[in-house]
Amino acid sequence: MAFTPKTPYLTTDGIVEIYNDAQQLLGIVLIKRKYPPLGLALPGGFVEIGEKVEDACVREMKEEISLDVKIKALLGVYSDPKRDERFHTVSIVYVCKAYSMPKGADDAKEAMIVKLEDLNTQKLAFDHKEIIGDYLKRFHPDIA
Repeated sequence: MAFTPKTPYLTTDGIVEIYNDAQQLLGIVLIKRKYPPLGLALPGGFVEIGEKVEDACVREMKEEISLDVKIKALLGVYSDPKRDERFHTVSIVYVCKAYSMPKGADDAKEAMIVKLEDLNTQKLAFDHKEIIGDYLKRFHPDIA
C-alpha cells in the first residue's frame, strides 16, 4: 500500500507594484475573484508539482493579471490553517514589480491598481489584509 501524505496545499501570492516610466510607484494590483470565496484579493494561485515557488508566482501573475513581473523580495510565509475557508493552504508571498496595466484573466474577474494610501480601506479575502499590512510596515512604514 502506497503512503499518501496529507499536507496543506501550497500556494503563492504576489504583491505586484506597478511603476510608470519615471519609476514612480502607482500602487499595487488587487483582483476581483471570479470564484468563491468572492471579493478583492491579491493575485495568486497553486504551485504545481515539479514547479519552483518563484516560477509559480511569475506564472500566476501572467495568468491572473496578464503581467510579466520581476520578483523583488520574499515578503513571508502565511500558514494559519484558517486563512482559507475551503481548506488548509500555505502561501509564499513575493513582492513583484511590473510596468504595464493589469488585465483580469483566468480566476480574476477584474484587476485594478490601488494606491498604497487606499489599501487599508479595502475589504479583502483570505488573510490578505494582514499580508498587505506586513508589506506596508516593511516597505512603506510611512503609510502603515
